Formats: sequence, C-alpha cells, structure tokens
Amino acid sequence: MNSAEIDQWLNANKEVWDKRTASHLSSDFYDMKSFLEGKSSLNAYERDILQEAKGKSLLHLQCHFGQDSLSLARLGFRVTGVDFAETAIAAAKNLNEQLDLDAKFVCCNVYDTRQYITEKFDVVFTSYGTIGWLPDLQPWAKVVSDSLKPGGAFVMCEFHPYVWMLDEEFRTIKYSYFNDAVIESEVTGSYASPKDLHKPMTEFGWNHPFTDLFSALIANGLQLEIFREYNGSPYNCFPNMELHPDGLYRFKEWEQKFHWCMVCVSGNRNLFFTAEAQSRGAPNF
Repeated sequence: MNSAEIDQWLNANKEVWDKRTASHLSSDFYDMKSFLEGKSSLNAYERDILQEAKGKSLLHLQCHFGQDSLSLARLGFRVTGVDFAETAIAAAKNLNEQLDLDAKFVCCNVYDTRQYITEKFDVVFTSYGTIGWLPDLQPWAKVVSDSLKPGGAFVMCEFHPYVWMLDEEFRTIKYSYFNDAVIESEVTGSYASPKDLHKPMTEFGWNHPFTDLFSALIANGLQLEIFREYNGSPYNCFPNMELHPDGLYRFKEWEQKFHWCMVCVSGNRNLFFTAEAQSRGAPNF
C-alpha cells in the first residue's frame, strides 16, 4: 500500500458514508423516534464496561452521526465525537442541540484526530464496524494512546474478525483470517438501509486479526486488561440472521458455531502487556 492508494480508498469510503447519513437517520435500524424520546442506543456489552466511568471525559472515535455519543452524554460522560463524514457530524451537532446536551463533535479523518483535538481523555471509545475501514492500525493506535490521560482506558466493542472471512452473503468462507489485501466491494445499500445510494458505489475495507490489533496497541504503550468474546450480535446488520431468545442475532446456517463480538479494554499504563481472556469486573477508571 502506498499513500496515494490509501488516500484514494479513504476518500471513496468518505463519499459513501456522506451519502448514507440521510437514509440512516430515517431508518428503522436507528429508530430515531425512540432515541429522541429517551431510548439509549448502547448495548449491554459496552454499558457493562463503561458504567463505572460515568462523569469522565470520553473521546468517541468514528462516531457516525452520534447516537452512541449522545447516549453516553445522557449517562453523564463529557463526550467528544469524531467522524470523517461531514453530513454525519452535521447531523450529530443538530441532535446534540435538539436534545440540549453538551457533547462536542469534530469532523476529521480518525488518523488526523490529534491535529484537531489536543485535549486528553479519561476514556477513548470505539464500537461496531470501525477498524474494518482502516488500512493500518499502527497510526490509529497511536491516536488512541496520545488521546488518553495517564491511567486512562481505551474501550473497544467490535465485531469479531472471523465475520470478515465470509462472502458477501455471509454464507461461506471467502477470505483468509490473515488476509491483508484490500477488500473492494460495489454497494448500493448498507446494514441500516437496503437503498442507501441512488447508484452503485465502491467501498474499501480491511480485515485485522487479533495479532494486528493487539500488536498495534502494545506498540503504543497500552496494556490489555480485559478481553471478552461473545457468540451473538446485538444488531441485525448482516444477511441471513435470526433473532434468538436471548435477544441476540446469529447466522441461521452457523447456529452457535460463531464468535460474534468482542470487547477489548486497554489501559494507558505503560506497563508490560499481559493478556487475560476471561471475564473480570470493569477497570478502575
């Protein structure tokens, strides 16, 4: 990958996401009516981790139009959200004003965050479908580390990298777990709306195995404190899914054979890395 190619890919993705915002705002997936009436957009996975940090400052990377950011603000966090789509950030600012909250929103490429935001935060947060849009996790992890106060924590809830091994219909294995090539897709719809775009557009994505994720965080001075894997998705956001009695969605064909989501909490403690793949209490913020 060279810088010209990366810029081309990221600009193409930005154009897609700028066009998606309007349909996402009106979609059943985001259920804006319920959100405006007070419903939180957060899931149990992230709420369980973040509940002990209420009242702290929080930077939300790749926040889209800010539903989760504003749900966190409702809980008492002092929130700043970042996204590269102008339409999404404009919508986030409008929602913040409409709800009379005090969240801040900044439009920039996530890699450029520290050029726009010099404040350091108690918590850096990102969730669900974020790092798959990034070709390189090393500069992203540096943004995370540079944005944390001493003793702060990075909290990440994300789809399991196994998901991105599947084909476009999510029925069969198509890509290697260690695939490092760009994945180019022609799209018209999205997880939230089947008709996001008036014409097909091309988007670009990357899969990142755990070794890439953890290595990037380690190299930038973070220590893994909590790592959890779950066998269900809180969202009906991929083809061929069905709702189970526990309130989670899974692929029909894969049943219980699939790890769906994962939670990672890293502390900015500059200590030797230790991995603990077990359930623990929330970190001491």
